[in-house]
Amino acid sequence: MKVCLVCSTGGHLLELFRMRPAWQEIEHFWVTFDGPDSRCLLKAEQVIFGYHPTNRNIWNLIRNTGVAIRTLWRERPDMIVTTGAGIALPFAYVGWLMGIPAIYVESYTRITAFSLTGKLVYPIAKRVLVQWPELAERYRKAEYGGQVI
Repeated sequence: MKVCLVCSTGGHLLELFRMRPAWQEIEHFWVTFDGPDSRCLLKAEQVIFGYHPTNRNIWNLIRNTGVAIRTLWRERPDMIVTTGAGIALPFAYVGWLMGIPAIYVESYTRITAFSLTGKLVYPIAKRVLVQWPELAERYRKAEYGGQVI
């Protein structure tokens, strides 16, 4: 089993990093942005850096789609796990086209409605985990998985 861990920096990175008991014993690699938090938390990890910013930046969406195609083709993961945000979209969709299932973990800050990334990834995600039972009640595919933070 090989897992691709994809997330933006900041809180998304911290949440995915805090889930390490779920992935630390299996082969994995990271895709995130270059920044002080990613350099510190992931200093002993295999990391591929994407292009930032992603909000309202079509050029970086295209560039990150290229990163997703190259990375997923080269690394051949069995699964993608992501906490969002913008960098998750090209990886989830390219993975879906390649037959690589994605697990999306919605942010702790989302209590009653999905984030934009959550809404866009929801239709193609194999599993959608949320951190609040209120959110799980609103979406058929969402599963309450407890809180990471």
